[in-house]
Amino acid sequence: MLNSRTAKSLGLLLAAFTALAAFFASVMLGTTDIPLASLTAAVHHYDPTQIDHIILFNERLPRAVIATLVGASLAIAGALMQTMTRNPLASPGILGINAGAMFFVVVAVSFLPLRTPADYVWAALLGALVAAALVVILSRGRHGELSPLRVVLAGVAVTAMFVSFSQGLLVMDQQSFESVLYWLAGSVSGRDLSLVTPLLPLFGAAMLLSALLVRHANALMLGDDMVTALGMQATTIKLLLGLIVIVLAGSSVALAGMIGFVGLIVPHMARGIFGIDHRWLLPSCALLGACLLLLADVASRFLMPPQEVPVGVMTALIGTPFFIYLARRKMTSQ
Repeated sequence: MLNSRTAKSLGLLLAAFTALAAFFASVMLGTTDIPLASLTAAVHHYDPTQIDHIILFNERLPRAVIATLVGASLAIAGALMQTMTRNPLASPGILGINAGAMFFVVVAVSFLPLRTPADYVWAALLGALVAAALVVILSRGRHGELSPLRVVLAGVAVTAMFVSFSQGLLVMDQQSFESVLYWLAGSVSGRDLSLVTPLLPLFGAAMLLSALLVRHANALMLGDDMVTALGMQATTIKLLLGLIVIVLAGSSVALAGMIGFVGLIVPHMARGIFGIDHRWLLPSCALLGACLLLLADVASRFLMPPQEVPVGVMTALIGTPFFIYLARRKMTSQ
């Protein structure tokens, strides 16, 4: 773990450089490799008759931007969830928030005239809110306390329920099933940058609020009593952090579909390197989350060429063993 401020600053700089390198790899690598000369030429003098230029601006660049934004958002959401619940297994995907967002989007696609991510986002946010409320209600103890184990069990149950409902609706509506199948698996391809624009204020506001609450998040780790002793309202802080998680996770699902385990893996990586101070944890989560999803997306292009594997499948392949390891370690420590 990096201890001094200088070491942590250098660590963040290295993480930023790695994320930038992953971004360029996402833009340049794939079934059709784009040489650096073509990339430079496309940036300075775009030629709509050149295949390389068309691929860069219509497919690769939007894909890399979306992967960066979604990876950073899911990682920050996971870190805040683990702080709120004081549970190392917490993440938007495991606690049902992503599944709730997915179900409400499927309902919107099946029964309402909503067809763009700008429309999906409101359905996704509502679904994320409903799923989070259900998990809180189901995981409360006899005296209103939240048990980390009950939170995980409630999240698994809520996830299973919403996934089952989504599958049932899609089986009954084959046309909707065909239109959202690849999206349900989690994908950052096939999106246009214009689809990101309506969501940027939500992402920006949530990330800004998370930056303003880093001191409160640090105090929350000491326990609710300590937060109260420091003159803060623990309930208010948890509600604000929960709102950030819902906005980041719901918007990510609306834009890229079901991408799991980023919010679980990255916060543990960031804590292992930068420690538990949220002043360093949240920016490192953003950089490492973007890097992980970018590299997973690049790897998905070469796993089964010429077909591409949805990036959600790649993150699941990486995240499932990590989740099992964390669960076994938690059970051993009890």
